[in-house]
Amino acid sequence: MFSEKDRQFAADFLERVAKKVSIMATQIGGNFPYTTNGEWHPKGENADISYWTNGFWPGMMWLMYIKTGDEMYKKIANECEDKLDAAIDRFYGLHHDVGFMWSLSSVANYKITGNDRSRDRALHLATILAGRFNPAGNYIRAWNFEAFTGGAIVDCMMNIPLLTWAEKYSKEPDPRYSHIARAHADKVLETFIRPDGSVYHKVEFDKNTGEVIDYPDCQGYAPESSWSRGQAWAIYGFAMAYLNLGDEKYLDAAKKVAHYFIANLEPEKLPLMDFRAPEEPVYYDSSAAAAAACGLIEIAKVVPEFEKPMYERAVMNLLHVLDENCNYNEEELVLLENGSGAYHSTKGIHKPYIFGDYYLLEALMKLYGNDGKFNIHN
Repeated sequence: MFSEKDRQFAADFLERVAKKVSIMATQIGGNFPYTTNGEWHPKGENADISYWTNGFWPGMMWLMYIKTGDEMYKKIANECEDKLDAAIDRFYGLHHDVGFMWSLSSVANYKITGNDRSRDRALHLATILAGRFNPAGNYIRAWNFEAFTGGAIVDCMMNIPLLTWAEKYSKEPDPRYSHIARAHADKVLETFIRPDGSVYHKVEFDKNTGEVIDYPDCQGYAPESSWSRGQAWAIYGFAMAYLNLGDEKYLDAAKKVAHYFIANLEPEKLPLMDFRAPEEPVYYDSSAAAAAACGLIEIAKVVPEFEKPMYERAVMNLLHVLDENCNYNEEELVLLENGSGAYHSTKGIHKPYIFGDYYLLEALMKLYGNDGKFNIHN
């Protein structure tokens, strides 16, 4: 899998990224770099402790700890995880993205150190995520908006691995977690993925029957368009669903969405923020590239040999472009530039996003050879 030339490029790229992250870590410490209203707050000033991006920085610290063995990264990751207890205590700010938050912090901690307190935190949050499941509609409810009680979003495919992990690490293996994960994945497969492999970002269901009511406005250009980060969530989310639940239809779904994503990439450019947006203005999204690269690597691992090259080429093309969009200036607390949030919120266009940084580092660590030791979504 992947040529020596590709692996050497990835190894060199990883060293550049790791050097920058090490500089960032000494300044950011146990705070939360996060994104809100399109602005990246390097040290988490005024951070909402329940904000969905708060797991990415500790996740990066665990990746750096695996790579280097430096106790500084472990200390920072533990400090961030302890601070997230305030979100658990508050409860009302918790949402469908608890998987993003505690998979990267508590699950990672438990996998690497065997910390029982971290295991218990992650099991607690998995149970909260399971509690968001609507059995009448077979979906996990998104957000906490009163007007969207019947809604789900494609992003949640990245949260259900917390459920399949919880089944294995409960006091006694508890299959209800995987039942919920499978039901939600089936609902997304049925209602989010279009025949051409593009995906909806949001779907609103009748909360009593599960029937589709509407496809509301989304973070892309329009409900019927193709928000590239949503495509990336689906690629990686269904790849993980296949690995965790073992059903071939999830791998087929990941491949279908990946083919659409790859077909819409422009040579030597980041993915467009929305593959179906008007020609002007032109918006790109580095975070979509980084997340998609992680998912494509997972697909490449499990498909037959004759299928691997297409996915591997796509990964390497994305990584070369991502390298060109990294900020290696040691005076600036920014790594991956040109991420984009919501199409119609210009404040969030072409900004550095902490989740872009995380998935870039994770993709490089996968190629570095450590994903078997630490793969947060599996």
